[in-house]
Amino acid sequence: MSASEIIFEVVEDELDGGYSATALGFGIHTQGESIEELRQNVREAMECYFDETMDRPNLIRLHFVRDEVLVA
Repeated sequence: MSASEIIFEVVEDELDGGYSATALGFGIHTQGESIEELRQNVREAMECYFDETMDRPNLIRLHFVRDEVLVA
């Protein structure tokens, strides 16, 4: 991961719906009811976390994680 990039791990909540995102290596967490709302909330969370004295990443990467369960 370069300093100009931040990666969010995105998981879909199968029970309640919606999505949650956690930044890898940073204390940034957010959620949204839709992918578009999640994207907006990720940008907003970035603005809140990084102030003008910090180096802010130029690229936000959303990594979607999906679990699949198979019956043996």
